[in-house]
Amino acid sequence: MVRLRYAQLVVIMVLVAALGGGMGAVVSSYAVPHAVEAATAPAAVPAALPPSGMRSPFVAAVARVRPAVVNISTVQTVRSPLGDQPFPFFGGMPGGPSGRAQEKAIGSGVIVSRDGYILTNAHVVEGAQQLTVTLLDGRTFKGTVVGADAATDLAVVRIPANALPAAPLGNSASLEPGDWAIAIGNPYGLNFTVTVGVISAMGRTLPGGPEETFIQTDAPINPGNSGGPLVDTQGQVVGINSAKFEDAQGIGFSIPIDTAKGIMSQLIATGHITRPYLGVYLQPLTPDLAAMLHLSADTKGALVAEVAPNSPAATAGLERGDVIVEAGGDRTPDPSALVTRVHQDKIGSKLPLLVLRQGRSMTVTVTLAEAPPAQ
Repeated sequence: MVRLRYAQLVVIMVLVAALGGGMGAVVSSYAVPHAVEAATAPAAVPAALPPSGMRSPFVAAVARVRPAVVNISTVQTVRSPLGDQPFPFFGGMPGGPSGRAQEKAIGSGVIVSRDGYILTNAHVVEGAQQLTVTLLDGRTFKGTVVGADAATDLAVVRIPANALPAAPLGNSASLEPGDWAIAIGNPYGLNFTVTVGVISAMGRTLPGGPEETFIQTDAPINPGNSGGPLVDTQGQVVGINSAKFEDAQGIGFSIPIDTAKGIMSQLIATGHITRPYLGVYLQPLTPDLAAMLHLSADTKGALVAEVAPNSPAATAGLERGDVIVEAGGDRTPDPSALVTRVHQDKIGSKLPLLVLRQGRSMTVTVTLAEAPPAQ
């Protein structure tokens, strides 16, 4: 079984209170030496770009975005692995172990506005009680979480600063497999590291991951890269790095910037996300299922496996066994394409669906409603 690991945690230090200084610290670091977290000091921002000459074509792209990449360090209090009373024979003596510990983690982020808004992953800031943001020029700020959305694994952090270097945001819809991809972040505490690869695939969905589709890239993404930008050769952010397959080489995933833009705007405006939904359970239409439904084997669409009671789909008349091939005039060759198209609309809007039912083509118009918490 392939295991998915979010690329957030670089160094985890569990500090256990010691009686009389006798216990010290319990440290786990993914086999990375403890000193790595602080081994690399932030580099100074270059005053000017070096002459091109024999330089890599990626140098200019990196120089445009790298000053906007940040290190995000978080601290949260967790239960000690030794339990509430790791030394019961002390009888609860004053000053004895409390059963609580501090957990530190490091991730990445990218400044998206000059007044201090930073885009990162939701899993980077989840549960954080302290949040410190370090810039490329060495400045540090206390950050606050504006909002987070677990469904897309995106979050917005703000720091009290102005006139910051903001990264230009590109267009992920224009990406094609084979395009160059540049990942910038803080893998294993090695701050502001640059790696290069290509776009391996678009529209990937992950088992047990967020509901949105991902960009797949072979640009190395490691623990600590989470929340950092994926950049094109024009120096524009096209994705937010999020995850990798644990036991594989060259298989990493980024959230498309087109998805991130909408989520970011809502989080900044309201601190939370509301999204429309249909109220259907979908599955891919395989050639065997198409044959059972008396459709040609090359038919592409999203098969309705179940319709939720009292949902917008039920009200509009969608039925189990319907195949949705278009939404709002856009082709929906698979369930992920349909979900993406639905999320592009607003709550209360009417979305026409082109449906194949019992060999006949028909249009069903659904009025989208706000997704309940379970959706």
